[in-house]
Amino acid sequence: MLDAASLALFAVAGVEKAMLFRIRPFIAMLMGTVTGVGGGAMRDVLMARVPLVLHADIYAKAAFTGALVVVLARRAGMPGAAAALLGGACCFVLRVLAVTYGWHLPKITLV
Repeated sequence: MLDAASLALFAVAGVEKAMLFRIRPFIAMLMGTVTGVGGGAMRDVLMARVPLVLHADIYAKAAFTGALVVVLARRAGMPGAAAALLGGACCFVLRVLAVTYGWHLPKITLV
């Protein structure tokens, strides 16, 4: 639960900070995703573990989805705090559901 909450917090904070600097929306979403995923990766490296993003399928996707919701909500005219809460909630819920139900993205096999 704490991992999902911190992922949501940092993904939303990253995209909000990028939008303050008037960075293009897609790049802002990528920056939010990298901010969210990077914090978890640093935590895992400092704990001498394989970073979660390398073996959890719906981790970076949850961060990107939360960042996308923030950008779309802001473009729709929603206030910043409400957009951040909505995006954070989407990221958090998606990550918790993925862990709870064992959701995975399809594997791509190259022949």
